[in-house]
This record gives sequence, structure tokens and C-alpha cells, in this order.
Amino acid sequence: MRGYYFITESALSRAGNLSDVAAAVAAKVRVVQYRQKQGRTRDLLAEARQLRQLCRHIRFLVNDRVDLALEVGADGVHLGQEDLSSHEARKLMGPDKIIGVTVHNVVEALAAQAAGADYLGVSPIFSTATKDDAGAPTGVALLAEIRRQVSLPLVAIGGITLANAPAVIEAGADAVCAITAVVTRPEVKAEIDKFQKLFCGNPSIF
Repeated sequence: MRGYYFITESALSRAGNLSDVAAAVAAKVRVVQYRQKQGRTRDLLAEARQLRQLCRHIRFLVNDRVDLALEVGADGVHLGQEDLSSHEARKLMGPDKIIGVTVHNVVEALAAQAAGADYLGVSPIFSTATKDDAGAPTGVALLAEIRRQVSLPLVAIGGITLANAPAVIEAGADAVCAITAVVTRPEVKAEIDKFQKLFCGNPSIF
């Protein structure tokens, strides 16, 4: 599991989720997470279906909403600490779906691993304005400590840029997500390509 991990962010996007995800697919991203906190369920469902079609040859995950994930046939879900537990999500989704869990410290990381998560999102590595409830930055030192204590793939999220991504990867991240540094730019694919190159030309995930 190595490479750039894409998360949608309609509030920051210049071109919209559909355009951004199409660009991510063109950049050979292997995982897309649909994260949309606001909106009516019917609208989220309609957009999720469109994105699922764009991602039919790669992994498509839905943030928080197990119901949406099941309805559109997503490959899995990504859960926060306040969401459904990974154990409960597994019972609803079945053994073959991917379940990711956001963690902020070693205790949460170990608990998520024990509960059967497939990968962890370590967040926020650096200060970020993308997510209101992201919490205090964990920094690369904590990321390295989590890497030493868990065997699951780690996705680093929060305040990541091309300048600090190499240090994040060196600390143990298997994948990185840089939302602001990508979706706010005119050429989303070009920006993702730059991150992909940090993985020695051999990006892969799951």
C-alpha cells in the first residue's frame, strides 16, 4: 500500500467532486474516498453513484456513511472515532469490504487494529483547516511511533504539502492525502502526479 490517497472536498474544490475524481483516476490514484458532510441524503446518494462509476476500476470508499456505501456498492468505508465502530461496520458490510479508521494517538491505533480495521488514517499530521474537528496536530514523531506499534497500512492526512510529504513518508506513512494542496489548484491531475512521484514511481495501494 503506497501512493497518493484521494479524498473529495467540495467546499475547497475549484472544479467540483466529479471533475476532481476524474482527474485522480487519470493520475492513477488507486483509492478515492467520498467525504461529503453536508447535503440531503438523496443528493449525496446521486453524487456517490456517479463517483462510484468513475471509480469502477479502483477502490471507492465512503466516509462515515455505511448506508451510502452499501447502497452504491462501495468497496468500503472510512470511519472516525465518533462514528460506527469498525466491528459494527464489519457486521453490516461483510468480511470482504475495506474499513479504515481515523486515529489520533497510539491507543486509538492499537484499538482500531484489534477491532479489525484494514488500514488507519493518522490525522492531522500538521495543522489543517480542511476539517473543523480534526484536533491538534500529531506530528511526524507520533506517526513514527504508531508505525512502530501497528502493522496496518497508514495513511497520513492533514496539512500535507509537497514540501513536508517526504518527511511524512520517511516517518512511516504508506500513503499520503493532501487535500488543499491538490483540489484548490487549477490542474488537479498535475498536482497528484507530483505526489505520486514521491513513491519512487511505484504507487500502489491495497
